[in-house]
Amino acid sequence: MVNQTKFKVLEKKCTACFKCSLSSTRKNVVFGRGNPNAEMFVIGEGPGQQEDEQGLAFVGRAGKMLDTAFSAVGLDTNKDCYISNIVKCRPPNNRKPLQSEVSECIPWLNEQIKLVKPKIIVLAGSTATESFLGVKEPISKIRGRWIEKDNIKYMPIFHPSYLLRNPSKEKGKPKWLTWQDLKKIKKELSSI
Repeated sequence: MVNQTKFKVLEKKCTACFKCSLSSTRKNVVFGRGNPNAEMFVIGEGPGQQEDEQGLAFVGRAGKMLDTAFSAVGLDTNKDCYISNIVKCRPPNNRKPLQSEVSECIPWLNEQIKLVKPKIIVLAGSTATESFLGVKEPISKIRGRWIEKDNIKYMPIFHPSYLLRNPSKEKGKPKWLTWQDLKKIKKELSSI
């Protein structure tokens, strides 16, 4: 069970952060959303426009795609996982976060994970996978494979925004592959 007081203190400190240049262009710090008592944690790249405006992770088009994909295998993103990002502030024009921004922001994510204590971490996209695990292989090569580290199982998947650009559900296409990956995640989660 997450210590709610510690979680709220961490969120308050994070929302007051001005360590990197992203803080000067944000509307809101996007700490996360979902169930901090879940066994699963989902990590994305960074907030987009909708997330910046609402202060919640994955609520724009990519977030709706994530919700739909998880729902297709019987998972509810508000109950079955906690969702956050590598960086907590929106990069201008939705560009990839700079390494300096990731370095300044990732301690917040590490603290969130320490408090949530997930058994499974889903890494949405190559930026999350590379930034968090240091894995530089293309997402197309490592998606769907379990990576174990520090008693946590990590599963890289395609980022939902990539699925929006590749809408075919045909066998072997990104949406179909993601559905297979999410079925593996659901099975693993059910065994915990």
